[in-house]
Amino acid sequence: MSDDWNGWDLPDAYVHRITVSERDIDSFGHANNARYLEWADEAAWTHWFSKGEDYSMEACAAEDRGIAIIRTEADYLGHVHVGDEIDCAVWITRSDQRLRAERRYQFRRVSDGVTVFRALTKVVCFQLSTGRPARMTPIFSNHYSVLPSVAAALVTEN
Repeated sequence: MSDDWNGWDLPDAYVHRITVSERDIDSFGHANNARYLEWADEAAWTHWFSKGEDYSMEACAAEDRGIAIIRTEADYLGHVHVGDEIDCAVWITRSDQRLRAERRYQFRRVSDGVTVFRALTKVVCFQLSTGRPARMTPIFSNHYSVLPSVAAALVTEN
């Protein structure tokens, strides 16, 4: 991983900040692993909404499209506790702009910049009315496109 992007794994991250609350804590006194996946989902949705008013739940209904996760790979790298702030970064790192895409996540504790979580989700576009895989409409293929800076970084990463 590179430090060329202020500690982020890739350039041009969309970042969503969360604060760990008491309800996030498990019996071991730190945030439960399941919460990281919920935060990833929250970050993915705020990334979608950040694109403007055309990117809404109503747009999904009007387009009769949604995105479903078909695989998640997650690395839990550290603990967070009540009151910790976490920056949840999201990138679209692969897309065929038709049916499939991938999202990467990196979560960093704000207080010290330590990465506490990384994940990769593979997603597929589907038709809401049938539940079957379906071609991305233009707003979906636009959102699920890899930024040129991210594509260039991924080439050098391998």
